[in-house]
Amino acid sequence: MRFTPRDSAFYDLLTESGQNVAAAADVIARLLDPLADKREIAAAMRELEHAGDTITHGIMRQLNQSFVTPFDREDIYLLASRLDDVVDKLDEATDFIEVTEVGTLPQAVNDQIRLVQRAAVETGEAMSRLRTLRDLEPYWIEVNRLENEADRVYRKLLSRLFSGQFEMLAMLKLREVADLLEDAADALERVAHVVETIAVKES
Repeated sequence: MRFTPRDSAFYDLLTESGQNVAAAADVIARLLDPLADKREIAAAMRELEHAGDTITHGIMRQLNQSFVTPFDREDIYLLASRLDDVVDKLDEATDFIEVTEVGTLPQAVNDQIRLVQRAAVETGEAMSRLRTLRDLEPYWIEVNRLENEADRVYRKLLSRLFSGQFEMLAMLKLREVADLLEDAADALERVAHVVETIAVKES
């Protein structure tokens, strides 16, 4: 099956969006350094969030201009939106950490960040394989595994937050950070689900 030259733009744009997701996860991973400049990290994340919006708008314009698409329009729209959701959640997390002056992050939050980063790397690499739809199953299996691990870390963190070890204000701040990182992990899994759906339809 062949597509018109214009259709190849979808692959390039989705690959770019995946790379932006991976870059955003790398930025938030800088918070693993206790001496990290949270303001600078939040600013860098805002730039990536704006870049993601631009890429997503480009995909939507391409959808409106193309009569033939590589796969279902609805799936392209959903995949672009899901990728954008990931960066939005990471942007919310870094912005909240900066604005509310969240202090040193507990180990469990650091674990959440590492898991999100690993899933984001998998996602960025997978987007570059959409053109052939080859070797994608290990990607969605791994992202699902990472999301399950992130769920366990999240539940363990909540248990600790409500144990009385933290002052109320600190607990509320960390709860919000944990929720946003959990949302990011969920968003990455939703990306994987869309890719799986596309692969099954096109197989």
